[in-house]
Amino acid sequence: MRYNGLLGTLPKEIRAFIACFVVVLSIGFFTGLFFVSETGSTDPVGMEENYLGNEADEEAEVMKFKKSQREMLTIVHTHILSMSLIFFLLGALVWITKASKTLKLFLTIEPFFSVIMTFGGIYLLRSGILWMKYVVMFSGMLMTATFAVSALLVLSQTLNSPKTFEQA
Repeated sequence: MRYNGLLGTLPKEIRAFIACFVVVLSIGFFTGLFFVSETGSTDPVGMEENYLGNEADEEAEVMKFKKSQREMLTIVHTHILSMSLIFFLLGALVWITKASKTLKLFLTIEPFFSVIMTFGGIYLLRSGILWMKYVVMFSGMLMTATFAVSALLVLSQTLNSPKTFEQA
């Protein structure tokens, strides 16, 4: 099946639809990251406080309590399900762009590992495995980078004029 570059050959109305989807998806994704930065969870100490609490720190500006098992399962469950759908849909669009198979493979497979490492790591961090905060930070950055590159790849090829369909 010939699919490399298919996106650029689609009618402009379908490409506009795809571009709107990717823009709105990106707004949602990056709003989530903004929320994470607002909770103070972007550094190792803040991440620990967010999931393990800081009630022992008398000088804390905002009192945070350890997340319950139920809260953690809800966070992990909803994020893994929603992020897997986000990366599946975006990955399907990446596969019909004109790019190397190696790049497409990385952009479409890696996020699934990062989702498991990020949210599984958060769960393990809450369970007391403190070094997981570094795994969570690295996998979260990698997941964000692959999302951004994938979204930009799809957007750039939906906004360009149609090209002739070629097999890569």
